[in-house]
Amino acid sequence: MSSNAERMPEWPTAEHVPVEELTRRQGVRPVASVDDLARPDLFESDDELDEFLTDLYAARRASAA
Repeated sequence: MSSNAERMPEWPTAEHVPVEELTRRQGVRPVASVDDLARPDLFESDDELDEFLTDLYAARRASAA
């Protein structure tokens, strides 16, 4: 029997970079406020938002079934 776990390389490998190092290299900082995540112009209209939510809820119901 074969599984993904059997094919995983042993850590660390030459290509492995710890997450702490990746965040340092990329300049990632913790979110200070949920307001930092807000994107008021993400959807061009209320209709576009409604379409997105309808599709999202349908996908969730389909995966729960």
